[in-house]
Amino acid sequence: MIQTQMGDYRSLIKHRYLRVLGYSGIIFMAFSFILLIPVLFCFFFPEEWKNSTYFFESALISFMVGLMFRIFSRSEVNPVLTVQDGVITVLMIWSGNIIFSSLPFIFSKTLNFTQAVFEATSGWTTTGLTVVDVTKISKLLLVWRSLMQYFGGAGFAIIVCSSIIGPMGLGFYRAEGRTDDLLPNVKKTAKMIMIIYVTYAIAGIVAYKLAGMSFFDAFNHSLTALATGGFSTKAGSIGEFGNLRIECITMILMILGTTGFGVHFTIWKGNFRAFIRNPEPWLFFTIISIFTPLIMLKTSGVVFKSPPENVRHSLFQAISALTGTGFSTVSFNNWPAFPMMLLILLMIFGGGMDSTSGGLKLFRIFVFLRIIIMEVESFILPKGIVKSYSVWKGESRRFIDSSMVMEVLLIFSLYFITYIVGVLVLLGYGYGTLDSMFEYASALSTVGLSVGITSPDAPTGVLWVETIGMFLGRLEFLAVLYALAKIFRDVKKVL
Repeated sequence: MIQTQMGDYRSLIKHRYLRVLGYSGIIFMAFSFILLIPVLFCFFFPEEWKNSTYFFESALISFMVGLMFRIFSRSEVNPVLTVQDGVITVLMIWSGNIIFSSLPFIFSKTLNFTQAVFEATSGWTTTGLTVVDVTKISKLLLVWRSLMQYFGGAGFAIIVCSSIIGPMGLGFYRAEGRTDDLLPNVKKTAKMIMIIYVTYAIAGIVAYKLAGMSFFDAFNHSLTALATGGFSTKAGSIGEFGNLRIECITMILMILGTTGFGVHFTIWKGNFRAFIRNPEPWLFFTIISIFTPLIMLKTSGVVFKSPPENVRHSLFQAISALTGTGFSTVSFNNWPAFPMMLLILLMIFGGGMDSTSGGLKLFRIFVFLRIIIMEVESFILPKGIVKSYSVWKGESRRFIDSSMVMEVLLIFSLYFITYIVGVLVLLGYGYGTLDSMFEYASALSTVGLSVGITSPDAPTGVLWVETIGMFLGRLEFLAVLYALAKIFRDVKKVL
């Protein structure tokens, strides 16, 4: 009897991992075409044709690995994907995409393996920390960095899988930390997300072009601003343009990027009543209106000499930090400790739920504040009175129950445990306390602002601990932990 049960369980595990390989194969084959997009820019920059081979080689490897996975899995790709299958598939696809994305950097000898994986992870997680000198690398690599952030923000794996497996792919959708059910099924939701995302990107390119950017710069910065990624074609980021109109457009795109797709959908449908009920936009502007004057207070006369300059740069950096974008208009070398701590807090808070931003997320912070109010009121109210609390997410009203409280507290705990470990590692390498706190908050919250720790000369250990932080921060810990726990349990059972 026991042997029969073990045989059934092993058969179940076998079919599960064949399904994982099958779906991963589909994604890797589709991903090979994404790798070829930068080659299109060779028609505008003919001198770049010599660099196109790196992308053809990388695309071929991605396609062949995907094809092998599909052949090996045979007919194991079925319409139903459970959450358990989904978390393992997400881990496989994200890891594979990062490795394939690092290949053009390696083949071109721009970066070594560690640096290339770091850069690819920073791209796909929409972080923006970088170890390349943008003034010296190929334009194709610059485009590739922007595309990684754009597709990473949208959830490339979800878009492709939803178009293939349709409405039964909810397990995969949930596994990547998505909760924005805009429409009745995943396929329609993914399409709506891409319509919103592409429309904003095109509008950003046009706006940047009108503001004085070249098309190449406008294309790259529109993609990375909307993805709240922060990769720039300029060594001095947005500040190198010295253009107030460009900075204003960037702030608008960063705010659009950090707003959850569910909130965007309420506007697109004209459901302004639901939009007003969503707490995240209100909380975002409340935090910005409080933190910006505080930053100005300690940078006035020290970093910035004139009030208009102080307002301009303090507001931009506050929005860049809270949205998780990482664009900068200034250097942080001469900033006092107090405004630096404020930026750290903003990076930790993060942007909107189901957006391209990282961090704890404003939705969870709002729920956490409501939990505190709930506990105080439960103590004050007469015994026996039960009061329910709710919060709006997109067009739906959700009641704050024990499962929501548990999810918020669990994410908060995992975030700060990881953050403390990461800061301790940086301290162990000899960096200062404030610099270590700033840099690892930037990595874990997928922001991209830097005080200089992240560089081509950074120790290998520093790059890897930041890589892990970016990866965990983007997938919000639980997907990775669930996947690893499930794999470990399956291996243990088989053995």
